[in-house]
Amino acid sequence: MTTDLPPHDVGRPVLPERFSARRLLSHGQQVALVAASVVLAGAVVAGAVTTAAPGPLWWAQASVAAVTTVYVALISFRCLLVVAGPGARIIRAGDGDPAADHDLPPYTVLLPVHREEVVLPALVETIHRLDYPDQRLQVLLLVEQDDDVTRAALDHLDLPPAFEVVLVPEGGPRTKPHACNAGLARATGELCVIYDAEDRPEADQLRKAAAALRAQPDRVVCLQAELAYWNPWTNWLTRNFAAEYAVNFALALRGLDRFRLPIPLGGTSNHFRVDALRALGGWDPHNVTEDADLGVRIARRGWEVRIFDSVTYEEANSELGNWVRQRSRWIKGYLQTWLVHMRHPWRLLRDLGPRGFLAFQLTFGFTTLTTLVNPLFWSLTCLYLVTGPDPIQPLFSPAVLYAGTAAMLGGNLAMLYQFMAGCMQRGLQRAVPTMLTVPLYWALMSAAAYKALVQLLRPGKRHHWELTRHGLVGDHEERHVLPG
Repeated sequence: MTTDLPPHDVGRPVLPERFSARRLLSHGQQVALVAASVVLAGAVVAGAVTTAAPGPLWWAQASVAAVTTVYVALISFRCLLVVAGPGARIIRAGDGDPAADHDLPPYTVLLPVHREEVVLPALVETIHRLDYPDQRLQVLLLVEQDDDVTRAALDHLDLPPAFEVVLVPEGGPRTKPHACNAGLARATGELCVIYDAEDRPEADQLRKAAAALRAQPDRVVCLQAELAYWNPWTNWLTRNFAAEYAVNFALALRGLDRFRLPIPLGGTSNHFRVDALRALGGWDPHNVTEDADLGVRIARRGWEVRIFDSVTYEEANSELGNWVRQRSRWIKGYLQTWLVHMRHPWRLLRDLGPRGFLAFQLTFGFTTLTTLVNPLFWSLTCLYLVTGPDPIQPLFSPAVLYAGTAAMLGGNLAMLYQFMAGCMQRGLQRAVPTMLTVPLYWALMSAAAYKALVQLLRPGKRHHWELTRHGLVGDHEERHVLPG
């Protein structure tokens, strides 16, 4: 069955404007940016013409000291999460008693697909095999009205009874959250989950999530299943990508769960209470990491996201250009999310509390900042190795030089340790030697970060959703890797 939604469906959730990324900067942020630029420029000029004020060299030293402090704080924070992660009391599959079929809550599965004709048959088969009674299940395939490729592929499929094709109306940004909001307007379930086109969730994930949410207090409105890659051995890129996911989902997010800090959702396998999701206004259609933004909004509401002990397997990106497009979108979305929630810093501090506020800065703002400035510090290090300390010594006071050296050596070793620990946690021991080359992977992240920044500053590209191609790796290369 195919359903057309009117352009302004009355059931669609309404997001408060203060949480929308439609505008890059709020009026207050624009005023603050201009004022800070004027003050800084005036201070630098004053320092250049008179000795009564700090000169340009002082400001350069202060900037280097500030960035070094951010590096130390970020590395320490990540290490804390990775060390604490294994001890987190995450929600286990047996935390709720299994229910009989007639007692299971109605469940809606949202499947946003765009030009996914290659993986569409496998997706339909995977979701059809989920262990959940058809009479309690609603599966919505969310398809853009002008996506003729996907619609033609659907015409050749015999969809199971629980499946329904929803044509996403035009008029909004062509993004995944826009499609998900159209699906939420049609959802009839008490619970809902999102799966991406290439996802392969464990067959009993819906039953486990329903039982776990029933056992949790109402303030727990979302469960995030763990994500892993089924093709880590395709090439060098997938080995690093799989290790990164292992660190994030098997360790770092568990650490956030343990300390009850805001958890950025992973974009797929998020199991929601539908009434809470509607109360939040659904997803921001202008934010290209709508999942991470929603995790912050849940925390600001005083509700909780918990990590759920079930795994969904995905296809690791194995082509460089495809990987850069995907990563630049993620980074652009993190920048959008940081700017949106920093429109009113004091209100954010009040909503999240000091610990949550600091974790938000370290997770969204500082992480992106260091990714952008990494090439500068790498260049300074290369200059030091080639010419000696004289050209860069004026930028570093003795204290900053020692702290920066310790951050560079200890920080790189700590990050290598984290990637290797993630490999061991997920049973990816064969990938451990590859982690010695992970600095090259970080360089790719910096390239993607600059692409993201350029797109963010261009109004025509600010909300552009760069499509990630799936189905690049055939099933014959599939290698399921279970968590350790």
